Amino acid sequence: MSFVYQKDPMDPSGFVLLGDYLPSILQEIRYYSTFNFIGDRIDGYEEPCALLTKEAARALKGVSGELLVQGYRLKIFDAYRPACAVKHFVLWGIEDQDLRMKPWFYPELDKNALFAEGYIAKRSSHSRGSTVDLTLLDMKTGRELDMGSPFDLFSQVSHPDYRGVTQEQYDNRMLLQQAMVRGGFVPLDCEWWHFTLANEPYPDTYFEFPVSSDYLRR
Repeated sequence: MSFVYQKDPMDPSGFVLLGDYLPSILQEIRYYSTFNFIGDRIDGYEEPCALLTKEAARALKGVSGELLVQGYRLKIFDAYRPACAVKHFVLWGIEDQDLRMKPWFYPELDKNALFAEGYIAKRSSHSRGSTVDLTLLDMKTGRELDMGSPFDLFSQVSHPDYRGVTQEQYDNRMLLQQAMVRGGFVPLDCEWWHFTLANEPYPDTYFEFPVSSDYLRR
């Protein structure tokens, strides 16, 4: 019988600040900003920084090294997500009538369909600390690769295997996906940007501490 180690949800000791551990990455932490599908800074995001478990960060460092040789840098949109942030999403989805970000993030869907379609979950793998949302930046042009849809566009167009995009856009998705899979991550079938470490260290712990470098280092 296997034993899964249960960790205190407020204990960040198994996490690293990704920018310190992997300085080659770029970060645009969308849930610290107001440019996200809700339109407000999300609860629990006290700083615009990415946190990950040590194991996920180590695996991501391997992926980054492989892609740097090919001329690409990783750009992080989200990593560890506190449980209170997920609660913020759920309450917004159920109770809030605000639709101001609909044209940019879910133009084809009603808000109540975001749960059924798998774009919002009541418990998120991000809260276990080994999931990351990211894309690739071409170091020659200084621009993100064209993936055929922007981050957090809740649409079939964002499914990794969607073939309604151009061949170049599809190839860019596969470049990212194949590198992440070789690095030990598992993709999500409805978001080209979303990956979870296959052998995540805390599969049953949903952490609650804030996204904060001060909290991590205390």
